[in-house]
Amino acid sequence: MIYGGGMLELGQTFSLEQQVIDNDIIMMERKFMEGVPVTDETLAVDAIKFIGIGNDFIAHPSTMEQIDLASDPEIFDRTMLGEWRANGKKDAVDRAHEKVVDILANHIVTPVPDDVMAAWEKIVKEADEVFLKNKE
Repeated sequence: MIYGGGMLELGQTFSLEQQVIDNDIIMMERKFMEGVPVTDETLAVDAIKFIGIGNDFIAHPSTMEQIDLASDPEIFDRTMLGEWRANGKKDAVDRAHEKVVDILANHIVTPVPDDVMAAWEKIVKEADEVFLKNKE
């Protein structure tokens, strides 16, 4: 169970940027829960043979090819330092803020279908009636 998305200071403060960051973490967790394929390629068997145990695998192309298998973040940047600097050195908060601004400017809410809205209204009306009856 995951709760508290966007909350700061034990829920005393809410941040839209924190909500976007938390959503990114939740989406990574969901992707990981789908499982990770285990093959010679995903285990980098050829890279291990080529590079050798105990050596540097980070710079090997297979590492970056497989990095998003367990999770595929939108906000957290996994590019190498030089590329990250060349792209403006945006951290997760900067990227989250850009997404918040975009959502607030461009998001279109899909209306609730009339039949669903009618069902909800019926549930609320019945609950109100029970509440008022029990209040007497």
